[in-house]
Amino acid sequence: MSDDKKKTENAREAESVTSSSVDQGEKPRVPVTDVLNTPPQRDDPISFLTDMDGVLVKEGEIIPGADEFLNELRENDVEYMVLTNNSIYTPRDLSARLERTGIDIPAERIWTSAKATAAFLASQKEVSTAYVVGESGLTTALHEIGWILTDSDPEYVVLGETRTYSFEAITTAIRLIRRGAKFICTNPDITGPSPEGVLPATGAVASLIQTASLKEPYYVGKPNPMMMRSALRRIGVHSENTIMVGDRMDTDIKAGMEAGMKTILVRSGITDDDMIEDFPYRPSRVIDSVKDLVGNVHDPCGEFEE
Repeated sequence: MSDDKKKTENAREAESVTSSSVDQGEKPRVPVTDVLNTPPQRDDPISFLTDMDGVLVKEGEIIPGADEFLNELRENDVEYMVLTNNSIYTPRDLSARLERTGIDIPAERIWTSAKATAAFLASQKEVSTAYVVGESGLTTALHEIGWILTDSDPEYVVLGETRTYSFEAITTAIRLIRRGAKFICTNPDITGPSPEGVLPATGAVASLIQTASLKEPYYVGKPNPMMMRSALRRIGVHSENTIMVGDRMDTDIKAGMEAGMKTILVRSGITDDDMIEDFPYRPSRVIDSVKDLVGNVHDPCGEFEE
């Protein structure tokens, strides 16, 4: 067979394989530029990640409209997850506390920084050891992934939030880190809310330990977009069709934006319009509270308005 005939037959075979692939339902590759410029489609299912404090509750009281918003998500089969940097309580504890305020959120719909930290650590090592400074929300999360908690030469020191930080525990953490333990923190929040005023939180104690141990911690919770991505995986949705609702520009909105989500800032928490101007980025939308989303959960950012 001549070389020309071989080339012709090879070309026909290649064309046949390509046609067969398309006939069997394989989609041709779409150029990256087309993917990036494709607007959201009306029939794409919308899902939500929402912060807890300042969005659904504030100082132990329900924010008006929060229960209506959550009910509408359930009635419309909209996937959602409630996020919090609070690592003190387990999701079951938080579910019970929220129920007392009048909000029904199942434990499996709550994703804490402790759960996100445990998921991150499990992705690093299947089983390991850790010295924990924190409460049951953190210790339970680490036990659930099979880790051993010890103060005897642990591979990790994991710092979470607690109302009873002790000098002894902090000293132990510093010494273990200086001896080589890796330093992990559930979240970088410097302060937290309380009815009496602000309280020092994980980030403040982490700064103390960092200064004395000479090692910088790795923070897992917001604004690390890793917490968002682990929550998205938990409910099986994608960032491009998910809305992050929060009340803080420096954590909620930043993390949502960096995870590739559209973001909605509510004024029901700690942020007002003047504070928004202090940041170099903007949320996709600003509303008074989640009550403004009731009746509009399928188009929360007004992308499909006629």
